[in-house]
Amino acid sequence: MLVGFETSDDAAVYRLTDEIALISTADYITPPVDDPYWFGQIAAANSLSDVYAMGGKPLTALNLVMFPSKKLDMGMLKEILRGGSDKVKEAGASMAGGHSVDDNEPKYGLAVTGRVHPDRVLTNKGCRPGDALILTKPLGTGVLFNAGRSGKLPYPQLETLLPQVAALNSKAMEVALNFKIHACTDITGFGILGHSLEMAKGSGLQIDLVFDRLPIYPNALKMYQKGESTGSNKANRRLAKDLWEPVASMKFEEKELLFDPQTSGGLLLAMPAGQCDELLTALKKVGIEAAAHVGDVVEGQEPFVKVV
Repeated sequence: MLVGFETSDDAAVYRLTDEIALISTADYITPPVDDPYWFGQIAAANSLSDVYAMGGKPLTALNLVMFPSKKLDMGMLKEILRGGSDKVKEAGASMAGGHSVDDNEPKYGLAVTGRVHPDRVLTNKGCRPGDALILTKPLGTGVLFNAGRSGKLPYPQLETLLPQVAALNSKAMEVALNFKIHACTDITGFGILGHSLEMAKGSGLQIDLVFDRLPIYPNALKMYQKGESTGSNKANRRLAKDLWEPVASMKFEEKELLFDPQTSGGLLLAMPAGQCDELLTALKKVGIEAAAHVGDVVEGQEPFVKVV
């Protein structure tokens, strides 16, 4: 076992030979939107992301399905599975089966197996002082999906964001592997601050995030201003208690965004600062326009995150 659960990494990694290690991960979510096909795509991209975050490529996927068959039309389930299957095919992996149970609320995701060279595994504990941090997708999906459910955000405004949310992190990782990447994680349920803190803890260093550089989905801050939130913000804030500091004068909605749980979020990459601009240029060339230099890794007396 090369990577287990000790360092809060995105997936487990098991060495088979000197050349091959297997990546194992599983994830599932409740519907972020009512459209079942979009639900399937987003959930699958969210599950596949953990393989990319370890520097690997997905090989096979198994459906994890919970569905209220007596309450909802089975055609909806077919569309969910079609969305997931299409996203797995896009990733170049094979859908190999799965498991389903009858449940009161729909849930969908994947158990994914991937492959990586044992010497090229990326984890969240490899940050070095002086590293630059690159984020590849905007933030704010948690509050936006909730705002869509509550009616505060019209669906057409939410729908325009779904292709970016459902986009695989494969292109970003493929480009990043041409550079010296020291550490990586993907931004999901613990928000940008929580996952940055995991990297800080894993590496024993301090991370400085620059709020004004964070890419943010349209309307995300506005929804927090309107009183919308998520069920995870308070829990994420508790997990980071006494381990972060807003150095700059920050508004309420800006602080809340730091704890916003992401669904199918972007990669957070730590790399030598001297290569940062070149990587950003390469990412934008393949269409990852949101990629941004959002912070830096510095020496600290203990793992900590500052927001400046």
